[in-house]
Order: sequence, then C-alpha cells, then structure tokens
Amino acid sequence: MNNNLAVELRGICKTYPGCAVKANDNISLDLRRGEILCIAGENGAGKTTLMNILGGLETPSSGDIKINGETVTINSPLAARKFGIGMAHQRFMLFPEYTVAQNIVMGMEPRKWGMFLDRKKAVADAAHVINAHHFSIDPEQTVRSLSVGEMQQTEICRLLYRKADIIILDEPTAVLTDHETAALFKTLKALAAAGKSIFLITHKLREIQLIADRVAVLCRGCLAGMRDAADKYEIARLMSCSASPALTMQKKDGQEKAKDTDGKAVIAFHNVTVLRRGQKRPLLDNISFSVAQGRIAGFAGVGGNGLGALEAALGGFLHPASGTIAHKGKDISRLNIRRLRNQGLAYIPADRRGVGSAPSAAIDENMILNRRREFSRMGFLDAKAVRNFYDSLAKTYQIAGPGCRFPAEALSGGNLQKLILAREINQFKSYFVFSEPTGGLDIAAGNAVWNEIAALRDKGAAIILISTNLDEILALADTIHVMYRGRIAAEFANTASDTAVPGADTLREKIARAMQGIMI
Repeated sequence: MNNNLAVELRGICKTYPGCAVKANDNISLDLRRGEILCIAGENGAGKTTLMNILGGLETPSSGDIKINGETVTINSPLAARKFGIGMAHQRFMLFPEYTVAQNIVMGMEPRKWGMFLDRKKAVADAAHVINAHHFSIDPEQTVRSLSVGEMQQTEICRLLYRKADIIILDEPTAVLTDHETAALFKTLKALAAAGKSIFLITHKLREIQLIADRVAVLCRGCLAGMRDAADKYEIARLMSCSASPALTMQKKDGQEKAKDTDGKAVIAFHNVTVLRRGQKRPLLDNISFSVAQGRIAGFAGVGGNGLGALEAALGGFLHPASGTIAHKGKDISRLNIRRLRNQGLAYIPADRRGVGSAPSAAIDENMILNRRREFSRMGFLDAKAVRNFYDSLAKTYQIAGPGCRFPAEALSGGNLQKLILAREINQFKSYFVFSEPTGGLDIAAGNAVWNEIAALRDKGAAIILISTNLDEILALADTIHVMYRGRIAAEFANTASDTAVPGADTLREKIARAMQGIMI
C-alpha cells in the first residue's frame, strides 16, 4: 500500500448501452497527494467520462476505485463528496441571480434556529474561503455580474468550502483569457503545495507544460501512456494515437494570403454602436470595418471588451442603436438570425450548446438544422437521406459519438464543435462568422479547422474570425482588429512573419499591448 496515493483507478471500463465501443477501456492510473495530474487526449478519448466516474456522475461497467488506499463505491456526486472529491465542470454550475456567497455555500448553508439561512454567516464563511486562497471575488456580488474568470474562482471556492481534497477541473481554461489562465494556474499550484490533489482535463500542450507534474494521455478510451516530464512532441505523439507526432496548429512559413478584391465589401459595419437599455457604456462603440471577398478579418481581445457583442451583432441577436451593418451594400442591421442566413451568413458561434445546436434533438438532425427542406419528401423528413448525409460528414470531420440518433447533448464539446463546423462549412455561403472556432478541439482537429478556414477564403468567402487565441489570429487573419472596451483600439495588416526570427514578435507584442488598452 502506497500512503502517498490519493486516488487509484484500477481497470476502469465504461460501455454505454447500444454502443459497441468502450468509452473507457481498462484504464489504470494513480494521483499522488499534492500533485497536479493532467488528463490529456483528443476529443472523444474518454477524458471526461473517466473523471465523471470518479466524480459520481457515471458508474463504471467494471473496475475499482481506491481513495487514500481504501476501495470505495462512488455512485453519486454526494458519495464522491463524502470521500473529499469535488468536480468543476466545463459548463459552470452556478445560479446567476444569486450572490457569490450563496453559490459557494449552496447545499451546505449555515442555518440559524435550524431553519433559516444565516446570511451573515454565509457571507463570512464564503469570505473566509476566498481570502484564505487569495481570490479577488466579492462574496456579496451577484454571479451574473462576474467575469468568466471570477465565475471559475467561485466554482473552485465552492469545492474548497465543501472540504474537497481531490479536485477535478474539466477544461477549466476553455473560456478564460491568457491573464485569467495564468491567475488560475497560480492558484492551482498553491492548492497543490497545500496538499490538495488535482486532476486537470486539457488538450492544450502549452498548458500541460506550464502546470502538470505528470500527464496521463488517453487515446480511443485507452491509456496511451503516463509521463513525468515528457517533451511536447512525445505528448503530441501519444495524443494523436499514432506513431508520428500530431499536427501542430502552427502558421506555415510563406503562407500565401488572398489578395484584396476591388469589388464592394461583402460585409461592413458603418459607425455601429450597440447599447443595452440601462447601460451607460456601449457594448460596441462606433465600430467601422469592412471585409471583402477572399479576405479574413481577425478580431482579437480580452474577454469583456466587445468580442461577444460583436458576435451577437453579426448573428442578429443584438441590433445597433446607431450606425448600419451592410451585406453587399444592403442594410441588414435589423435582421434576425434566420433572415441573415437567407442573405448569405454561415455562423459558427462560441456557445456551441446554447446557440450552435439543439441539444435535445438527434445528432444527425443537428447536422441539417438550417436545411431541413432539402431532406424532406412530401412534408416528411427523409431519415435515410439525413443519416447518409451525416455519416458522410462525420467521416470527413472525424466526429466521434455514441450514434447519430442519440441527442446532441451526448456529444463531447469537441465533437459537437466538429459537427457545427461540418454543417456550416458544407453549405458554402458568401460570408462566415467564426467565433472561437478551435475552442475545445485537440491539436490535429484544430489544425484541420484552420486549413478549412483558409480554403474557404481561397474559394472567395469573406470571413470574420473572432478569437482570444492570438496564434489563431496571427496564423489566419489578413487584417487584425484589436477590441478594447467596445472599441477597435488598433488595426494591423498581418504581413509580418510570426516565426522564430529576430524581431518576429513585434506584431504579437503590439497586439498584446492594444488588448490591454496600451496605445500603440
């Protein structure tokens, strides 16, 4: 018996009814006390399933779990909590209308007279956890007013309030900025130093290099390998499930950019201001830009500075208070998403579950959401045609899932993103809006998406790329617009190389400064 092991997983298998492929296939691994262990792998590799088993959300088909050397049965999140296990999911489990303190103590609320919530003590208890771990959140602030990074802090504080010694974080940086990620990693290292044991699910090599003590790489439901300090090429090789290193999402030397066209702009913003009722500062403040055929306009920025509002305006969810949005010279400022699609919009949103899909509808039906008429015969959906269409695109885009008739919510985040990308790219439109297109994708899948975006540009599409990933912006965009406090703070022509040569980081540094509001 090893007294230094917090968790031992032995021969864990998970098979879902009606699915021949095992989600987890005989996985055995350990987590040491005070260790940060990254669970890495491609989309659909079984990472979240394995951690859901430890967190009590799934039950294994076979295998054993030991906590602190004792074999245990974990059949619910409540049972997991009894053994000191807490899990923060990729989608925050917070109540936006409640305060930070109320969310932290929920389920274990302090009471007075045995009946009523002791609000004063709830705030004091939450503040104690916040201050003990040097977080910056206000316990009396409502969650809906928090930044994404502050919501992440609230989730972790809730686990710590419940005395979790084994913490599971599922893709915690998926929606965080670089600054918020750095702050989170500093916190996680402090927690590990204090004796907490941490599982961190990720697919990002850079994060593994920054945070991991060890890495467990999963591939097609199996454990491909454990590494103490493997270099990124070895980890990439394991994650790609092949004998050769995985493709890296890297800008190719000498990548050709499409030339400007002399015609009219395909999509243009003219002095657009978006202002929510009751707010003094606009979400978008006098924005002007245009995108011509065969061009990619990149929009970079830190979260909360207008990228989300820009996406919402392009998707018809927010309308300008002043100014106009034009498509080939025609005013489309007041159109909704359906009418914008009819005008020529293809849209890949950042919120793949809430906006990009119908979670309760079948996976194959999600593939035809915006073209059901094409697959209808005599007023009825041709199920065979839909299934054949889905199978074809699923093979091309390597979409892994339990089966096309399962609901879309059964797909992992990365595979759902692949489905949305396949659906939108397959039906060529005059302009595309990509918002965080590779968020949640593994290295090889992300590289494939970049190639698809470049191919669409070369076919003549006008593309708006909204991303907090600077590598993505620098690799693809012809022009780069930096958003700060709702304005375009700076604009750059992406002509400089971003490779490792003297002075190559000049453009990257300028963009980074503009993202922080430092004038160029």
